[in-house]
Amino acid sequence: MAKRAKSKPLDRAFVLFDVVYEDGSRASNRRVPTTDLGGLDGDEPARRIIEEQDQAIAEKSGRPRLQIKSVTRAKG
Repeated sequence: MAKRAKSKPLDRAFVLFDVVYEDGSRASNRRVPTTDLGGLDGDEPARRIIEEQDQAIAEKSGRPRLQIKSVTRAKG
């Protein structure tokens, strides 16, 4: 039987982040475009992008936006 060739890793368009809010709640696998990360700032732009996403969600839901305590890359 022929061996199956392993596929090459895919270039992902998004990086996943876990977010912990000040009230202790957590959001897993928040997506941030890969093009917005890297460089000298590293993952710091992810926090700003997730805050913008949260603001849009808060406006649509009519609920106040929660303050972010920490943002870390999701393990995967």
